Amino acid sequence: MDYITLNNGVKMPIIGFGVYQIPDLNECEKCVLDAISIGYRSIDTAQSYKNEEAVGSAIQKCGVKREELFITTKLWLSNYGYEKAKKSIDNSLRRLKIDYADLLLIHQPFADYYGAYRALEEAYKDGKARAIGVSNFYPDRLADIVSFVDIKPHVNQIETHVFCQQKKAREVASKYGVQVESWAPFAEGRNGFFTNEILREIGAKYSKSVAQTALRFLIQNGVAVIPKSTRKERMAENFDVFDFTLSKSDMQEIETLDKAESLFFRHDTPETVEMFVDFIKTRGDC
Repeated sequence: MDYITLNNGVKMPIIGFGVYQIPDLNECEKCVLDAISIGYRSIDTAQSYKNEEAVGSAIQKCGVKREELFITTKLWLSNYGYEKAKKSIDNSLRRLKIDYADLLLIHQPFADYYGAYRALEEAYKDGKARAIGVSNFYPDRLADIVSFVDIKPHVNQIETHVFCQQKKAREVASKYGVQVESWAPFAEGRNGFFTNEILREIGAKYSKSVAQTALRFLIQNGVAVIPKSTRKERMAENFDVFDFTLSKSDMQEIETLDKAESLFFRHDTPETVEMFVDFIKTRGDC
């Protein structure tokens, strides 16, 4: 297991286990327990995933000391604004059955995210979070918030995979000392990810899968990853990426896959803003 040192000195595992789209609480708890038994120590959830309780139950049952785990959760849009965010942080900690989170993020760059971020700063100062940050912040938004807060974000979690390598975003994050963390490191299988010939051929040289090759590419670029699977054998495969190193020519060949565009949606269009407004209406509070 490799670790990244954040700009406040906190060490974060470079690979974690994500629980997005595992809403069944029993299944989610089992998946987290399986992941921890394999060796994962970083678990990533969010208020909007509606499975913080399951993650909390797994934390209690796993047998691993709390200080050895790195627990991330994210505040949902309906909880933005200083006062609502303060309450929602406490609610998340209660659902997770922990006294502090290792990383608190604001999930989207819309609504009163400045008010929400002030609540994160307060939580950090009060010991309710070891690190704080943002998610889905494009370079302009990241430069903005870094410039006008007391505690600059420690992490920016953004869509990052071989087809959307986020070179500009990583450059800007590095300038401000913000760690980039990838969501959807497998592009959720889009664009023929798992049958990509370049990834398959490079992986074969190291007796590694397409998924392992793609994760290794991100890790060697200093990007933290949170792959998700509900199958224990896949969890183990995704974790087994520390016994090989891609060559410079391999890295350069994978770089040619970059389309520099989201495979999901951009966060800087009116349509995306409207989509998230609809999410708030349909999902309600988290």
